[in-house]
Amino acid sequence: SLREAAAEALVAELRDVQRAYEKEKAAREEGEGEEGDRDDGPSQMMEAEKEDGLDNCAPAVRYAIRRLIRGISSSREFARQGFALGLAAVLQSIKAISVEAVMKLIPALLEYSASMKGPEAKDNLLGRLFGFGSLARSGRVLGQWKRDKSSPILRDFVTEVVQLGNKKRYLTEPAVALILDLTRKLPDEAIFSEVLDTPCVQVWFNRAANVGDPDALFLALKFQERSNVQREIFGKLLPYPFSLDNFFTEEHLLSLAACFKESAFCLPRIHSIWHVITDMLIREEASQSDNNTSSSKKHKKSKKGNSSEDSKKNLRNFCEVIIERSLLLSSHDRKHLAFNIIIDLLPRLSPSSIQVILSSKVVLGLMDILSNASSWLYNAGQHFLKELVSLVSNDNDRCVAVVINLQKYSFGRFDSLTKTKTVKGLIAKIQNGQDCLHLVQNLMALFVDEGSVADEPSDQSQTTDENSEVGSIEDKELVGEGNADLLKSWVVNTIPFVLKNLKLTSKGSSLTDSEMIKCIEEKFQVQTEILKFFAVQGLFSASLGTEVTSFELQEKFKWPKTAISTSLRNECIEQLQLLLEDAQKDEALHVSGVKSNDLGFYFMRFINTVCNIPSVSLFRTLSSNDDNAFKKTLATESALFQEERKIGTGLDSTKMHVIRYLLIQLLLQVLLHPEEFWEAAIDVIICCKKTFPSIAQCDNSSAPESVEGGTEESDEDGSDEPNEDGSLESIDVLVQTFLSVLPHVSGPVCFAIEQVFRVFSDEITETGLLDMLRVVKIDLKGSRRQTDSDDDEDEARVDIEDDDEMEDADVGNVDDAPDEMDEEMEDDSADEVDEDQDDLEETVDNKAKDGDEAEATKGGEDSDDSDGMDDDAMFRIDPYIARIFKERNNLPGSETQQSQLMRFKLRVLTLLEIYLQRNP
Repeated sequence: SLREAAAEALVAELRDVQRAYEKEKAAREEGEGEEGDRDDGPSQMMEAEKEDGLDNCAPAVRYAIRRLIRGISSSREFARQGFALGLAAVLQSIKAISVEAVMKLIPALLEYSASMKGPEAKDNLLGRLFGFGSLARSGRVLGQWKRDKSSPILRDFVTEVVQLGNKKRYLTEPAVALILDLTRKLPDEAIFSEVLDTPCVQVWFNRAANVGDPDALFLALKFQERSNVQREIFGKLLPYPFSLDNFFTEEHLLSLAACFKESAFCLPRIHSIWHVITDMLIREEASQSDNNTSSSKKHKKSKKGNSSEDSKKNLRNFCEVIIERSLLLSSHDRKHLAFNIIIDLLPRLSPSSIQVILSSKVVLGLMDILSNASSWLYNAGQHFLKELVSLVSNDNDRCVAVVINLQKYSFGRFDSLTKTKTVKGLIAKIQNGQDCLHLVQNLMALFVDEGSVADEPSDQSQTTDENSEVGSIEDKELVGEGNADLLKSWVVNTIPFVLKNLKLTSKGSSLTDSEMIKCIEEKFQVQTEILKFFAVQGLFSASLGTEVTSFELQEKFKWPKTAISTSLRNECIEQLQLLLEDAQKDEALHVSGVKSNDLGFYFMRFINTVCNIPSVSLFRTLSSNDDNAFKKTLATESALFQEERKIGTGLDSTKMHVIRYLLIQLLLQVLLHPEEFWEAAIDVIICCKKTFPSIAQCDNSSAPESVEGGTEESDEDGSDEPNEDGSLESIDVLVQTFLSVLPHVSGPVCFAIEQVFRVFSDEITETGLLDMLRVVKIDLKGSRRQTDSDDDEDEARVDIEDDDEMEDADVGNVDDAPDEMDEEMEDDSADEVDEDQDDLEETVDNKAKDGDEAEATKGGEDSDDSDGMDDDAMFRIDPYIARIFKERNNLPGSETQQSQLMRFKLRVLTLLEIYLQRNP
């Protein structure tokens, strides 16, 4: 560079001058150069006459040294670096220059006093630092000590540098770097005798822990790392005897908290002490990881596990004492420093250690910052989040660890409260089958292991202080009894989202059969894990403890310690229905070789097995009707499966397959809605047995005795229904059953009905088509008192107006869900209004009917004594009827009758569309 070239030119010129001077001086000493002394010009003697200790140097060299020392105090256009380079080069080349003399000239020429102004004082102090740095870089100090080990030059140099560093905070860290650079080539014995035993260094170490000096701690750690000696020479900065476990104890870290706090002065740059601390933490974890992978001997397993735990214990102590209790509870700069340290640590930590460092206080502190866009640290929080996502995006194990911790300590509301899509974006990046399974298993553990969440403080006062932003009101709502349910509900709704990342349709055309089989098997593995989780948590409860082991399945099932709420169980059942619907849709992608991956069959066998575990029972006691339908559905589905496998591929096999899935969906509806769907399930079973006679024989021969009795009873009870009208066939009964449940069921049940209707559409009779067309013609705007018999028949068959329990299967976002208390109040009020309305309508209809009958039989003679209403009474009751309907329609979240009817009509029209497509 130009600067180096200029320095070399200066050195060459001064070297020639010095050589000439030394020759001339030697001649004078022999008595031959007396006139030469008298010929020296006054300008050259002006600098030489001064007492500077450079007696052996030529006047030009003495002048150059003085000029270079003065120049290193200049801050103009990097002039300081150029003068420092020149000074180091001159000192290194011209041995006649005395090191002691230069050490005295530097403070003498660059004066510093308390009366000096800020910029001038700063320039002179930095000039001194660069001057001593030139001495160290020249190698003269170390070289002189090596020639004469009794020389005090090394101790004097260290003393000068330490005293210089103590003058200003911004000088201490570079002063320490200068000492480390100087002693890099010293032996260990010389470090202790010439550096650490220096009185000024000992005083510095002894007071560092009390006043909070991170530079003294940094110097002590660097010397300890190099020598690994066990001596009590570092004061309270390092424990004696020194070890990583002793250093990272809670007690010792508390004694160093002031040092770590004071390291924030150099932001946005991170102080050098943090690089040493992170290296110590990472080095220990890396060594433990190497030990765990280098040997596989069984007798060492426990020891390795303990070593790994010790490593995490040190990291946990560091995070709790320094990050959480020291930095996050302090000023904005120290909070900013804490997040910078975490970002520096994250890429070097294992996934399990990431869960340690992303603790509850760190997550809550980050949420506190990001929830308020006007906060001082908002940009820093956004930068942290951006770096966090960038660091874990390409490592799915780390990505899973980050997602779990962010949602665990925000109770499933991190994205909502921070107004970001961080968690959603991270989950979307996980698309590999094994990684999705790993994430699902972690989400299940988060659902069940609620102890770790309950033990963590959720009060934001533990992450904020008087210097912190107030935060949003939503943040403070984290403290409450519903937090666990919010988190569990998020888990229930997120697990299906993970499964959607394994869609095969986008790449199905480019896969070979073997690759397709492998992908489907991976997805089936994830589906079965999800299915078991939803089934266990939604359908069953354990009577003894929270853990049950199934020896038949060789699995252990766990439940949360606190009982699962009814709403959460309903969500699990609804997600089960959606999971089975997706599995039925994906069957179109199946190829030969994976046909056995029948999720419906797996589910029913799983239900049978879990029901046989003595300490496990259904989450609620079934009524006699529901219990009968439940058992018969299990038996019929099993018989259908056996017959389906027996006859192989074909139309009958397809019919049995789709009916099986309809029965499974109806079984879940029976559990989800007591006393509402058992009749539909029994009707479908009866139609199934009439369509496939072999099913009844298989059922009677293989079902348990209790189920057989129930089946016979059901057949006897149900056989009367189709016999009331001899023209009704089993397919007509099936259509009527579909019409009776379509207004009430969820989307997955509708899909199952559509699949059954599709394969049976060729058998639909005129009666079934007329029934569906009558539904399409229903109009709520007609008179309350119908006279047409067809309308009466329609109203009897499809009770839309009096239906107050229609539900949608869609599960909303956890963040938009209302409180449970509000839901109960709304449900209670809705029930009261509906009961009043039903009673009132029943009274009106009954009275009107009685009045008409009396008038027809008696000609109106006894009309005054009858219980019928006259026109005045009807007019008086009309406002009450209108008020009831108005209150019902104004209930939050309730549907209008017209919208309910419209949805029912659309579902029936879908069936008609299927029929027309199959029968153009």
